[in-house]
Amino acid sequence: MTSGDDLGEVIVEFVRNGPYVKCSAIHVASGREVSAMGPANEPKAVERVAIAKLRRVLGHG
Repeated sequence: MTSGDDLGEVIVEFVRNGPYVKCSAIHVASGREVSAMGPANEPKAVERVAIAKLRRVLGHG
């Protein structure tokens, strides 16, 4: 689990499929889930995209 600053607790999961990685981010308090895909050699960048997407979905950014 990680803390997304203003989001509270966020569960982050990575699943690799060949040259790609899927990052799912779940907001613990609301149960909302988003995902992002990108190159497997840049998992932190894909995680940043997923967290930004979660903020947008929750109306925090």
